[in-house]
Amino acid sequence: MNFKDQTLFGLPPGADFAAALVDGLCAKFAMAPAADLARVQIIVNTQRLARRVSDLFAAKENILHPKLHVLNDLSGLAPQIMLPAAPPALSSRFELLALVEKLLVQQPDLAARSALFDLTDSLAQLIEEMQDEGVGVADLKGLNVSDQSGHWQRTHAFLTIAAEYLAGRAAHPDMVSRQRQMVEQISACWQTAPIPSPVILAGSTGSRGTTLSLMKAVAALPQGALLLPGFDFDLPLTAWADMAHALDSEDHPQYRFVKLLSALAAQPQQVARWAGMKAPVPARGALVSLALRPAPVTDCWLSEGPALHDIAGATSAMTLLEAPSPRLEAMAIAMRLREAAEEGLTAALITPDRGLTRQVSAALSQWGIIPDDSAGMPLHLSPPGRLLRQALGILGQGVSTPTLLALLKHPLAHSGGARNEHLLLTRDLELYLRAKAIPFPQSAGLHAWAQKQNNPMALSWAGWVSEICAAHWPADSAPFADLLSQHLTYAEAICRGSRPDEDDEAGGLWQQKVGR
Repeated sequence: MNFKDQTLFGLPPGADFAAALVDGLCAKFAMAPAADLARVQIIVNTQRLARRVSDLFAAKENILHPKLHVLNDLSGLAPQIMLPAAPPALSSRFELLALVEKLLVQQPDLAARSALFDLTDSLAQLIEEMQDEGVGVADLKGLNVSDQSGHWQRTHAFLTIAAEYLAGRAAHPDMVSRQRQMVEQISACWQTAPIPSPVILAGSTGSRGTTLSLMKAVAALPQGALLLPGFDFDLPLTAWADMAHALDSEDHPQYRFVKLLSALAAQPQQVARWAGMKAPVPARGALVSLALRPAPVTDCWLSEGPALHDIAGATSAMTLLEAPSPRLEAMAIAMRLREAAEEGLTAALITPDRGLTRQVSAALSQWGIIPDDSAGMPLHLSPPGRLLRQALGILGQGVSTPTLLALLKHPLAHSGGARNEHLLLTRDLELYLRAKAIPFPQSAGLHAWAQKQNNPMALSWAGWVSEICAAHWPADSAPFADLLSQHLTYAEAICRGSRPDEDDEAGGLWQQKVGR
């Protein structure tokens, strides 16, 4: 069994990609020796997809599993290629930060000091995109920007920083550069000695330069195949031709395949259905395909719309909800997801709005439902991240009654032991501070309050709170390592509490998945 006769495959929108990949591959190798399937190399784009594919193969009986690889770790495809490990991303960002800071010191009129971190982030994104697309600094310097010469002169300094950064990273490439070097070396190896086993790159669209290079290398293999996700087989050839111009069609979901097919010198009709699979609801697929045509050619709605069939069936399971506010929108979605969970069904929320997903997750948490968010939770919004940010604010600006109470009520505060007593004392202290209208708690006032409490833990607890209030940064000239060390020590003391367990030095700060 091989893929010599067909290289390009696609799955229609709405198909269960992982299940279709596994079922189709098992069907292709059903009549072949078991060892043939074990020699297949599958490259997927995320760890999440790799885990699901692995689980689906494990559920099959009497088969030998193929080898799975993820795009960001291709070492298993070419073990003979040895590249140095990429340095930590945070370390690279601080190196870039130092270069930008040096530039702002030399040219103070270039930007305000407060823009240091924003400028560093922007430059880091530019460098990452340059490395991913294989664009050198010399290519940018050669751009024709005569009509924007003043702005270009200011931007040129940042390109100088990029050149200096990339030169320093030549011997120890960062993650993006290392990935591109790995793909380039694998492609070179395959040109001289093609891998004999079938190789399937599944789930990628070639939207990134490095991934596109690997897809071209796989397609050139004698037994290489590409499995494209969400390929619209309902689009006529005239519609594909209309999307040749990026300015008119780049926002169309199928434009990424136009670019990929152009790079492979292939035509849309050369993409075959994977294992003959059709869209889950063909009528809906045709309706959505026509509705998403690029804006310059929406006149096709008048000519092709009447030819659509079974419109009622295509929209029978669709609901239009016009929510009066984002909060009600999130609550409505959460209630529908809860209903699906109660019925034992699998449901998914697909949206680019991360604010909406967080609101829906918060609503679901009220019912004890924890969704599997494919995008994850931003670190700064996780419980440890919020506590670290609150601690940082107190160290830098001092403590007020609102900030102190918010910190004491954090779920990780005093999580090292006696959490119930901590919450009780926090409530009593809040009543005292608000009744006395004390804007900034002081150590003397906290001890005076504690002496009037009947709780035997009050004095030690008030001493712990006093230490929290008294903390401050060292001198402004202190090295960053000292600031980081104090920040972590302070946060751990907050989580440890006044009566920690013997085996708990940092409370729950570093525990569970997000802490780790």
